[in-house]
Amino acid sequence: MLIRDKFYINGQWTAASSKETIDVHNAGTGEVMGSVPAGTETDMNAAARAARAAFDSWSQLPVAKRAEYLAKISAGLKQRAEELARTIAQEVGMPIKLAGRIQAGLPIATFANYAKIAAEFAFEDKVGNSVVLREPVGVVGAITPWNYPLHQIALKVAPALAAGCTVVLKPSEIAPFNAFILADVVHEAGLPAGVFNLVTGFGPVVGEALVKHPEVDMISFTGSTRAGKRISELAAQMVKRVTLELGGKSASIILDDADLAAAVKGTVTNCYLNSGQTCTAFTRMLVPESKYAEAKAIAAEVAKAFAPGDPMAETTRLGPLSSRMQLERVRGFINKGIEEGAELVAGGAEAPDGVPPGGYFVKPTVFGKVDPKSTIGQEEIFGPVLSIITYKDDEDAIRIANDTIYGLAGGVWSKDEARAQKVARRMRAGQIDINGGPFNMNAPFGGFKQSGHGREAGKYGLEEFLEYKSLQLKA
Repeated sequence: MLIRDKFYINGQWTAASSKETIDVHNAGTGEVMGSVPAGTETDMNAAARAARAAFDSWSQLPVAKRAEYLAKISAGLKQRAEELARTIAQEVGMPIKLAGRIQAGLPIATFANYAKIAAEFAFEDKVGNSVVLREPVGVVGAITPWNYPLHQIALKVAPALAAGCTVVLKPSEIAPFNAFILADVVHEAGLPAGVFNLVTGFGPVVGEALVKHPEVDMISFTGSTRAGKRISELAAQMVKRVTLELGGKSASIILDDADLAAAVKGTVTNCYLNSGQTCTAFTRMLVPESKYAEAKAIAAEVAKAFAPGDPMAETTRLGPLSSRMQLERVRGFINKGIEEGAELVAGGAEAPDGVPPGGYFVKPTVFGKVDPKSTIGQEEIFGPVLSIITYKDDEDAIRIANDTIYGLAGGVWSKDEARAQKVARRMRAGQIDINGGPFNMNAPFGGFKQSGHGREAGKYGLEEFLEYKSLQLKA
């Protein structure tokens, strides 16, 4: 059992103001794997005050010194990479092999990358008779999700610290243990007291207290669109800066000249990563009407290779969902797809065979002949559920791809890269992969429409935590 009974506030482990705790469940077994404190407004107030008190000295620290701390944090996380991978594989359900590379590897790389970016970034510029400065926005409240827990934390905490901001982190109560490991590492790195603070708890209690706190200058949130709207409403009362990375319903457009087998396999694999619990997942596969039968057959065959299994086994490709609530939600969407007349090509709502008892497992599912306007064609499912939608021509594909409230990501497949780029430029989304182009940690990440606003990663993520100031000099 993992028991964490204190918060990290003002450079030390501090007893929670309440004795209430939150049980954390192992996604693979359904059993309780440990607990964390259920924070209160009192705890969040203490964290916010500590961050405010630390801001002046941290913001004035030379950038090179801040970069050194980030490099130390990266090195500390690297020393605990195996522990992080095991912990997150249990919290979230991502297979251990992938968890090592993604759930542990990406945060380690992100802290190291921001050490480099900070050292190279131009924090001031000369424009005519003005000196233009980039200064930290202030105290940042970071509210993060459970699907890529430490990765999403790193994408907020690393650039905020690099910018000279101080941070109060409220991680997801579903997958919080990785954040405590980060706090251990931060402490060992010698980060000054109050620069990084950690409080766990439920969103309506500590999350809202963080958003409403008068000492907090900015909120960086990743999560559901519904929660993002609530945060925007609360933050607007104090005109706080808010960055939001919300939901997605990403379309993978397979053009008629694409390598169909490669495109379908790439789309299904993308859709099923982390059991579909990925905001950028290609959950809508758009294929020409004439290619439907062939695409459907390939998708069904690829889905077979994603047999659900124990996330702690090295050979598992598809782990469980993160929680009982998520399992019920995904099964509900699968049943809804059947009710609304989509063709069930693979999978279904029934529990899969051969998986550990009690785990939150769902069958990898493929629907065909999906109506673009149907529930599964429009709503974010957050599970391994692919919808195949047919289109008439390129214009029709672009129209269908853009016909959603979301605009986070997407893909285009074609043997003619210029043609693929032409289609991609017409898609209203923040990140489009061309023929399965790989992840780039220095490219901006974020969405259009109700997928949010603001960008993370690379120098673009750093800029979100900076204000402009101009000094007008006398000629």
